[in-house]
Amino acid sequence: MNKETHMNRLMSRFSSRIISVICVGVSLSGCVMEEKYETEKARGLNFQRLLIQEEKRSSELESEAKRGRSELIEFEARNRELTAQLQAVREQAVRAQEEAEAIKESALLERKATADMKRPVAPRRKAKAAKPLADIPGAVDRSVLDLGLAPASSAVAGAAESSEGVPGASTTHIVKAGETLYRISRQYGVSAEKIKKWNKLQTNTLEVGQKLIVGQ
Repeated sequence: MNKETHMNRLMSRFSSRIISVICVGVSLSGCVMEEKYETEKARGLNFQRLLIQEEKRSSELESEAKRGRSELIEFEARNRELTAQLQAVREQAVRAQEEAEAIKESALLERKATADMKRPVAPRRKAKAAKPLADIPGAVDRSVLDLGLAPASSAVAGAAESSEGVPGASTTHIVKAGETLYRISRQYGVSAEKIKKWNKLQTNTLEVGQKLIVGQ
């Protein structure tokens, strides 16, 4: 009986020790798991914080990219405007140069005409006495003149004189954008003053679509 009681006591003590060891192990494992959990939780929070920072940074970069694109569009529009203004200034400069050359040419022509007008005229020689018709080689018979018939040579001469007074077909030109009187005169090889005279122009200003006579 004593042996059994002693064995029971030993078994109870052993079981209580095993249970205490198990409890201690479980508690230790629980502490380790809790520490790991806290560590993972801290890592998760840190990762989440970094993720928020990266999202904020990406949004800032995206806004900067949008601002850069809008500024680029504005710069391109401004560049186009400046290019158009520069082209217009160049065209105006070319037009002004052509008008200056035309004015210079007209001034030279005016000075030349004034000099010609001031030049003294040489006195005309007295006309010689008319020779008799019979003495002129190839003269027409008096009978032909009496009948009122003109010789063939006289008829031809009269036709030539009448044809000289009739102007021929005129060459015309339609004014295009950017063209000036000086440029048109150089294109057709005539002076600007002739074009102004033919078209009764008072100034060198032309209009787009205007029809000019540039040759006769």
